[in-house]
Amino acid sequence: QVQLVESGGGLVQPGGSLRLSCSASGSILIINDMGWYRQAPGKQRELVADITSAGSTNYADSVKGRFTISRDNAKNTVYLQMNSLKPEDTAVYYCNADIVPATMPYYGYPYWGQGTQVTVSS
Repeated sequence: QVQLVESGGGLVQPGGSLRLSCSASGSILIINDMGWYRQAPGKQRELVADITSAGSTNYADSVKGRFTISRDNAKNTVYLQMNSLKPEDTAVYYCNADIVPATMPYYGYPYWGQGTQVTVSS
Protein backbone atom coordinates (compact mmCIF):
# COMPACT_ATOMS: atom_id res chain seq x y z
CA GLN A 1 0.00 0.00 0.00
CA VAL A 2 1.17 3.49 -0.86
CA GLN A 3 0.12 6.45 1.23
CA LEU A 4 0.85 10.17 1.44
CA VAL A 5 0.82 11.86 4.85
CA GLU A 6 0.75 15.64 5.14
CA SER A 7 1.66 17.88 8.06
CA GLY A 8 2.26 21.53 8.83
CA GLY A 9 -1.10 23.22 8.39
CA GLY A 10 -2.63 25.58 10.92
CA LEU A 11 -3.80 29.08 11.70
CA VAL A 12 -1.57 32.01 10.77
CA GLN A 13 -2.00 35.77 10.56
CA PRO A 14 -1.87 37.59 7.22
CA GLY A 15 1.73 38.11 6.18
CA GLY A 16 2.86 35.06 8.11
CA SER A 17 4.49 31.84 6.94
CA LEU A 18 3.83 28.12 7.08
CA ARG A 19 5.68 25.09 5.78
CA LEU A 20 3.78 22.03 4.63
CA SER A 21 5.36 18.59 4.34
CA CYS A 22 4.14 15.45 2.61
CA SER A 23 5.86 12.08 2.87
CA ALA A 24 5.15 9.07 0.71
CA SER A 25 5.52 5.60 2.16
CA GLY A 26 4.80 2.00 1.22
CA SER A 27 5.85 -0.22 -1.66
CA ILE A 28 7.15 2.50 -3.95
CA LEU A 29 9.24 1.88 -7.04
CA ILE A 30 9.37 5.35 -8.56
CA ILE A 31 7.93 8.77 -7.67
CA ASN A 32 7.48 11.03 -10.66
CA ASP A 33 5.86 14.45 -10.29
CA MET A 34 4.77 15.65 -6.84
CA GLY A 35 2.58 18.62 -6.13
CA TRP A 36 0.25 20.59 -3.91
CA TYR A 37 -3.38 21.42 -4.61
CA ARG A 38 -5.85 23.39 -2.55
CA GLN A 39 -9.60 23.61 -2.22
CA ALA A 40 -11.39 26.52 -0.61
CA PRO A 41 -15.03 26.24 0.52
CA GLY A 42 -17.37 26.39 -2.46
CA LYS A 43 -14.52 26.30 -4.97
CA GLN A 44 -12.93 23.66 -7.16
CA ARG A 45 -9.62 22.07 -6.25
CA GLU A 46 -6.78 23.94 -7.94
CA LEU A 47 -3.09 23.34 -8.54
CA VAL A 48 -0.81 25.40 -6.31
CA ALA A 49 2.58 24.09 -7.41
CA ASP A 50 4.24 20.97 -8.69
CA ILE A 51 7.77 19.65 -9.11
CA THR A 52 9.29 16.96 -11.29
CA SER A 53 11.71 14.33 -10.04
CA ALA A 54 14.48 16.39 -11.65
CA GLY A 55 13.44 19.50 -9.74
CA SER A 56 11.61 21.54 -12.39
CA THR A 57 8.83 23.57 -10.80
CA ASN A 58 5.54 25.11 -11.83
CA TYR A 59 3.39 27.57 -9.84
CA ALA A 60 -0.08 29.02 -10.00
CA ASP A 61 0.05 32.73 -10.82
CA SER A 62 -1.61 33.55 -7.50
CA VAL A 63 1.30 32.16 -5.47
CA LYS A 64 4.33 33.00 -7.62
CA GLY A 65 6.96 34.83 -5.61
CA ARG A 66 5.37 33.83 -2.29
CA PHE A 67 5.38 30.01 -2.26
CA THR A 68 8.28 27.65 -2.91
CA ILE A 69 7.95 23.94 -3.62
CA SER A 70 10.86 21.58 -3.05
CA ARG A 71 11.45 17.87 -2.58
CA ASP A 72 13.85 15.46 -0.97
CA ASN A 73 13.95 12.38 -3.17
CA ALA A 74 15.90 10.38 -0.59
CA LYS A 75 13.07 10.91 1.89
CA ASN A 76 10.19 10.67 -0.62
CA THR A 77 9.03 14.02 0.71
CA VAL A 78 7.73 17.21 -0.88
CA TYR A 79 7.54 20.57 0.87
CA LEU A 80 5.63 23.78 0.35
CA GLN A 81 7.07 26.91 1.96
CA MET A 82 4.36 29.54 2.09
CA ASN A 83 5.34 33.14 2.83
CA SER A 84 3.40 36.40 2.81
CA LEU A 85 0.19 34.49 3.34
CA LYS A 86 -3.11 36.14 2.48
CA PRO A 87 -6.66 35.39 3.66
CA GLU A 88 -7.43 34.12 0.14
CA ASP A 89 -4.85 31.36 0.68
CA THR A 90 -7.20 29.80 3.22
CA ALA A 91 -8.06 26.29 2.03
CA VAL A 92 -7.49 22.62 2.57
CA TYR A 93 -4.15 21.77 1.00
CA TYR A 94 -3.69 18.35 -0.59
CA CYS A 95 -0.50 16.59 -1.56
CA ASN A 96 -0.47 14.68 -4.84
CA ALA A 97 2.12 12.37 -6.34
CA ASP A 98 2.42 10.23 -9.44
CA ILE A 99 3.83 6.96 -8.12
CA VAL A 100 4.82 3.68 -9.70
CA PRO A 101 4.09 1.11 -6.99
CA ALA A 102 6.37 -1.88 -6.64
CA THR A 103 3.33 -4.17 -6.73
CA MET A 104 2.18 -2.80 -10.11
CA PRO A 105 5.36 -1.59 -11.86
CA TYR A 106 3.71 -0.74 -15.19
CA TYR A 107 3.01 2.99 -15.01
CA GLY A 108 2.35 5.75 -12.53
CA TYR A 109 -0.86 6.19 -10.54
CA PRO A 110 -2.05 9.37 -8.84
CA TYR A 111 -2.09 9.29 -5.05
CA TRP A 112 -3.55 11.90 -2.72
CA GLY A 113 -2.95 12.85 0.88
CA GLN A 114 -5.78 13.36 3.35
CA GLY A 115 -5.48 17.15 3.28
CA THR A 116 -4.34 19.71 5.84
CA GLN A 117 -6.19 22.90 6.73
CA VAL A 118 -4.48 26.26 6.27
CA THR A 119 -6.34 29.25 7.69
CA VAL A 120 -5.05 32.79 7.23
CA SER A 121 -6.87 35.20 9.50
CA SER A 122 -6.24 37.96 11.99
